[in-house]
Amino acid sequence: MIHAASRQAFAQLQERLNDVLEALPSSDGGESHKTLAAELYATADLLAGQPRLRRALGDASTDGSTRAELIGSLLAGKVGDAALGLVKSAVELRWSSSWDLTDALEIIADEALLSAAEQQGKLDEVEDQLFRFERILADSGELVAALDEAGVPAERRRSLLDAVVSGKVDEITAELLRHGVSSGRKRSLILAIDELLEASARRRARSIARVISATELSADQTSRLGASLSRLYGREINVRTAVDPSIKGGLIVRVGDEVIDGTVASRLAAARAALAG
Repeated sequence: MIHAASRQAFAQLQERLNDVLEALPSSDGGESHKTLAAELYATADLLAGQPRLRRALGDASTDGSTRAELIGSLLAGKVGDAALGLVKSAVELRWSSSWDLTDALEIIADEALLSAAEQQGKLDEVEDQLFRFERILADSGELVAALDEAGVPAERRRSLLDAVVSGKVDEITAELLRHGVSSGRKRSLILAIDELLEASARRRARSIARVISATELSADQTSRLGASLSRLYGREINVRTAVDPSIKGGLIVRVGDEVIDGTVASRLAAARAALAG
């Protein structure tokens, strides 16, 4: 969402989502949040697969209430009131392109699932599982290629994903990954996971530090590193760790787009480059 109109529309839609999430029952263990996410995903898939409908709903030159009435007539009785209200609110807004509208529905569906994890007290667990699977993908180009291959039907890619993660991650984590694989709007599963991690961090007004070390960090080391990074950046930093023996020693720390590479491997590479020069 590069253009100002879509950024503004998404900010308004995000506020509406927050209101809806707060109004959902807190006594059902996040089930209503999961239902909302599923209905929003289904609506985004509908728009992605129906170009004429997508263009009609995203046409900023037409009356917003007319667009809302159109989608309301199509979804009435097929989704719950919460999802229907959000979708109608979304199509009434002014988007720079119809694809931005579709993407926005996918993003708020992701956030509804993260909210379900929060309701269940599993947000930390889901976040950690997403990070660890991101590391698995980073080390397996063949698996990444298979999961991202656009020419392969989405159902086959979902089946491959399920074979890899079934029984190893929470169901909310699995569903977030399944949509990342099957959505035609995600450029890659690794980038989709990255966006999910950032969305999870935003839910608690904090940032995530992705830390790669040659050996497993102790709980005390992780805690001290988090405290140091929080002081450095002036905000709460939550540390997610993974092990990669190939870095030989030291740490790779990534906070947002900033990477701090203090590894032995990077220093050796720099030394070799200097010698070669």
